[in-house]
Amino acid sequence: MVASGRPTGAGRVRDTGTPAPRGAPRGFSLLELLLVMALIAATGLLAAGVLSGGFDRMALRSGAKEMAAQLRFARAHAIATGVPQRFAIDPASRTWQGANGRGGTLPDTLDVRFTGAREVQPREGVGAIVFFGDGASTGGRLQLSLRDAAWNVDVAWLTGEVTLQRGEGGR
Repeated sequence: MVASGRPTGAGRVRDTGTPAPRGAPRGFSLLELLLVMALIAATGLLAAGVLSGGFDRMALRSGAKEMAAQLRFARAHAIATGVPQRFAIDPASRTWQGANGRGGTLPDTLDVRFTGAREVQPREGVGAIVFFGDGASTGGRLQLSLRDAAWNVDVAWLTGEVTLQRGEGGR
């Protein structure tokens, strides 16, 4: 076979290095590809926010998952060390203190309610759950809510099991 007047052998065509004719598409630049990817990502983020109930509701669910994880950590730490661990939360200031020096705050947009044993409260207005070395706990419920949505983080007093479920909420 012959390409551009040069024989190549075995029926293959060899590139002669001649430029593509004018007006022929040459592909996309890296800048164009990055711009399109950024637009797709931004559109996806906005769509996810709208479809999942908004960014405030994402913060609500994220806060509830974080509290469940911290309670589970306190229970696991109590079992591992054999030393009782206290998880305390102040609903008014939306701050919490957990096992092994962990602590943090919840977003100001969330309403926080705690129900638990008064005997283990560190002070008035602050709720606490104590996990014992065998996995049991004093039990309680932490409810995070935002307008008409809520998540309950429940701790069973006998087993210390931490569960997370949607609740009926609202201020």
